[in-house]
Amino acid sequence: MANVRDLEPSVVWNHFEDLNAVPRPSKKEEKVIAFMKSFGEGLGLPTTVDKVGNVLITKPATVGMEDRETVVIQGHIDMVHQKNNDTDFDFLTQGIQSFIDGEWVKAKGTTLGADNGMGVAAAMAILSSTDIPHPAIEAIFTIDEETGMTGALNLQPGFLSGRIMLNMDTEEDHELTIGCAGGVDTSAYWNYTPEAALPNGTGMLLTVKGLNGGHSGMDIIKGLGNANKFLTRILYHTNAQFGVAITKIDGGGLRNAIPREAKAVVSVQDVAGFEAHVSAIANDIKTEYAKLETNLSIELTKVDAPEKVMPEELQVKLINSLYALPNGVYRMSPDVPGLVETSSNLARVLIEDGKIEVLTLQRSSVESSKQDIANAMRTSFELAGGLVEHTGDYPGWEPKPEAPIIRVMADLYRELFEGEPDVNVCHAGLECGIIGKHYPQMQMISYGPTIRGAHSPDERVNIASVQKFWKYTLETLKRIPTKTEMDAQQ
Repeated sequence: MANVRDLEPSVVWNHFEDLNAVPRPSKKEEKVIAFMKSFGEGLGLPTTVDKVGNVLITKPATVGMEDRETVVIQGHIDMVHQKNNDTDFDFLTQGIQSFIDGEWVKAKGTTLGADNGMGVAAAMAILSSTDIPHPAIEAIFTIDEETGMTGALNLQPGFLSGRIMLNMDTEEDHELTIGCAGGVDTSAYWNYTPEAALPNGTGMLLTVKGLNGGHSGMDIIKGLGNANKFLTRILYHTNAQFGVAITKIDGGGLRNAIPREAKAVVSVQDVAGFEAHVSAIANDIKTEYAKLETNLSIELTKVDAPEKVMPEELQVKLINSLYALPNGVYRMSPDVPGLVETSSNLARVLIEDGKIEVLTLQRSSVESSKQDIANAMRTSFELAGGLVEHTGDYPGWEPKPEAPIIRVMADLYRELFEGEPDVNVCHAGLECGIIGKHYPQMQMISYGPTIRGAHSPDERVNIASVQKFWKYTLETLKRIPTKTEMDAQQ
């Protein structure tokens, strides 16, 4: 079988494989921070780690490029860690196991880390090069992009000097992204005292699995199924009728991933009625999502009868709240055709041992709309008695379509690839909006290779698109405006 390291451009793929050998979950980036610091210092380049863990590696311009504006190359070094239930893998100790599958590179049962590992690898290739013409480079590798963007949020003014930033975190090789949505996390918590289950109850495990999942921003427009919403729908319709009492729910995972799996352990009084009703609802769901979720499975399995369950009053309030929550596309943009303006993702539901935790993420390119849907989530939770908090609030990135770097890269795309680039605003959280708050004069653009299934174990990157992305990057570096030209534009 061909080796990923043998793919072209080999310098990029080899750096990608080196990076993928290092565990790098969000909020636990100590190993990859040390790796990037060692990488920069090993090249003899000035390398700085700031107080939160962002790594800055600088490189002087090559001969003849000294008069060009300094370019900031930006990517994030954390990755989403998701795996299939039947995959035995420890993200804290093991490196990602990538392989070639036709036109794609994938990982064995886990996320691949192409988001944003391909962008980081390209930056590493430029930093380690001896024959690539380029202006002065400030390569900034941020932490925790996937679960809060705290690296970008804590990036200090004055840390960077460049006035052009290339963010390499877009996932379609024909797209030039010039704006993005902001986001906010809404979380709700309850504590309760478990009660004794009614006598003669039968334990049942209800499992929803086999969904596509995906990125809760970029993939939300697809109308894919959410395992937590499916599970809630079933429990809502069977809650009182069949003597159902909840012991445990474990659904979804990360906020920025559409839940693929969810399960509940319940005590049931009327087993036959419950099984029949679940089957009927499952058939309805499968029919509704037949073209979108071809591998959807909804299963019932008998388990040991639970001894403790949720109090009935709280159970009713909670299920009603989860069932009522907005999920998916909330509003399409009236200004940009085909753009999701506002959305929400019911990402995580965990109920066990007297504690309830519900995690959601709202996104919008309009700040007031973002706050509106976040408040809709808050009120629904509060009606059920939950303690609610909003955290991780970050701004969107306001597009500046007339910025010279956008014109340069759009014209270059037409020249190199004889096609029209898709210059767009995306419904995902990019760090550009936050960095733009710190550096308001900076011109920014985001681009990258084609990546599918980000934030899921189906994540894959197109091999030919990496070659295209690399060629585009090298030519872009040759066409960076001079400092004098940038001065004239300010």
